Amino acid sequence: MSNASPERLGGVARWVVMGLGAIGLLMTINQTFALQLLGFYPIGNAFIYYLIGLFLSAALLIFPARKADAGQLPWYDWILASAALGGAIYLGLNGLRMTQQGWEYFAPQEATLVATMMILLVLEGVRRCGGWAIFAVALIFGLYPLYAGYMPGFLWSSGFDLGETIRAHVMGAESIVGVPMQVVANLIIGFVVFGIALTITGGGEFFMNFATALMGRSRGGPAKVAVVSSAFMGSLSGSAVSNILTTGTITIPAMKRSGYSREYAAAVEACASTGGTLMPPVMGAVAFIMASFLGVSYGEVMIAALLPALLFYLALLLQVDNYAARKGLQGMAAEDIPRVRDTLVAGWPYLLSLAVLIYMLLVMRLESQAPYYATLVLLAIALFRRQQRLRLSQLLDFFYQLAHGVGNLVAVLAGIGLVVGGLSYTGVAGAFSRELLLYAGDSIPLMLAAGAMTSFILGMGMTVSACYIFLSILLAPALVGAGLNPLGSHLFILYWGMLSYITPPVALAAITAAGVAGASSTYTSLHAVRLGGVLFVLPFLFVLNPSLILQGSLMNVLASALTAMTAIWLVAAVMEGYLYRIGPVGRVMRCALLVPAALMIYPEWISDVVGFLALLVCYSVAILQRTKENSKKQSLVRGTPSVFKQ
Repeated sequence: MSNASPERLGGVARWVVMGLGAIGLLMTINQTFALQLLGFYPIGNAFIYYLIGLFLSAALLIFPARKADAGQLPWYDWILASAALGGAIYLGLNGLRMTQQGWEYFAPQEATLVATMMILLVLEGVRRCGGWAIFAVALIFGLYPLYAGYMPGFLWSSGFDLGETIRAHVMGAESIVGVPMQVVANLIIGFVVFGIALTITGGGEFFMNFATALMGRSRGGPAKVAVVSSAFMGSLSGSAVSNILTTGTITIPAMKRSGYSREYAAAVEACASTGGTLMPPVMGAVAFIMASFLGVSYGEVMIAALLPALLFYLALLLQVDNYAARKGLQGMAAEDIPRVRDTLVAGWPYLLSLAVLIYMLLVMRLESQAPYYATLVLLAIALFRRQQRLRLSQLLDFFYQLAHGVGNLVAVLAGIGLVVGGLSYTGVAGAFSRELLLYAGDSIPLMLAAGAMTSFILGMGMTVSACYIFLSILLAPALVGAGLNPLGSHLFILYWGMLSYITPPVALAAITAAGVAGASSTYTSLHAVRLGGVLFVLPFLFVLNPSLILQGSLMNVLASALTAMTAIWLVAAVMEGYLYRIGPVGRVMRCALLVPAALMIYPEWISDVVGFLALLVCYSVAILQRTKENSKKQSLVRGTPSVFKQ
């Protein structure tokens, strides 16, 4: 995905994009709060068509068709954007007729022609914003109804002709205007608005200062600041790459100055930013889609994701702390660290707006309205605080960022809607899940291994949202059918799909961070794999033990959390070769520590008890070894002639 340069969107084009963003926001607020401004309140499908028209048009103007157009806006992009807007308006105006007269099956000829044009424009949008891999997936599975009748075995289905396929995709309820776009329209836009408002009023600087005040003094302080600040900002932006390009430009140079290598500093930022998209309260678009697929509130997804995200960040903090201890790295200079009290006094509006958001999500359960109220609180306070007050240029930039962010989402998710529609209309999704259950038999480990590998491979070529949507249709039903927790199964797919951000050959987050650090992308990816190694283990933990997604009794949750934290602490010690109260440890002890770690990872209380006993044995051996080494050093010193002692 490529961003537009300032030259591409200068002058009239930028004003048009900002206008599209402003109209889209106004229309969404009107629909969310049922304001009926000027008597305008379209039915559900018409509203989604209008939003597709506005934001797909913006995406076609913002994102170039080819690299040569990155610095210019060619005439044909104006034509494509106008066609997307005009076609969507036509469909929106006929939304009620479409439903009443069953246009999905029988539609006027001009409606079928408009639908054909819209499919082509959606495919072009997904190619520009998501890349060729997602484009290929959308095209192959979008056209699946055409050749399903020629497929073997469980892949067979009664086929559609071209007209039926086009009408089903554009005028049916399960494709372009299906669940992904419904989630964007009803939920995601509000959270994008809140994230942008938080950023342009100075929220990024506050969270950076807050993380520095909390962690800056400790050993390896800059790396811990990177971890904590990226957790804060990533949870609000939902994008690993954008998080690296904002917080990473500050944290990576600070880590390098304190003694971290370029590759290690870049890897820390890449892992921390990747984990931010899993961190409540906002997470990313995929969390809202997950809630819709599962038929649960977003609050339930947010609560379930909390402990796994905290465990991941605990692992990162432990590893950078062990690294700093082993290398003798110090904290930041006292004059560079703000006081916690002063930071909180300056940034209380951000914390208040977050508190409002969380309260309305979890207590009032006003998911679609909560981000707008939280944004209103933040902007109202900003009116009375000079340093946070919005200027006209910032307000205009707000609308541009909204069009950019939502336009990208709409282009990708409308294209993925073709995949959802192609699999749903043919019924192949259900058949695939049944076959997977049949081949795996009763082997849950085999099914999880197949799911992990599939998620990982697809994550290399697709966005996390696209990968999750695809596998939630094909794979998740099989995992649930095998008796696994539904929410845990969906989170399992999400986590494994995200691993491609830090693992070669794709490693988009690691490559981006390496570019900021001026480091080798290959070595950065290898460091990131080691730092983010807990991501390879965490999904298996919570899919097999629902207590780690906060489901079950309080005692089970606390016990599971304790053993998981202990296991992660041991994994961090093994990774960095440093054990608390002992110091650096050799390869033999590192291998020995894997035994209690593995026992605690396995979800049984007996294995937990044995694991803790094995840990006591390891610590006892390590203490004895250290005592012997100290005694040997002291005896050598005592036996040294006095002239050498001096």
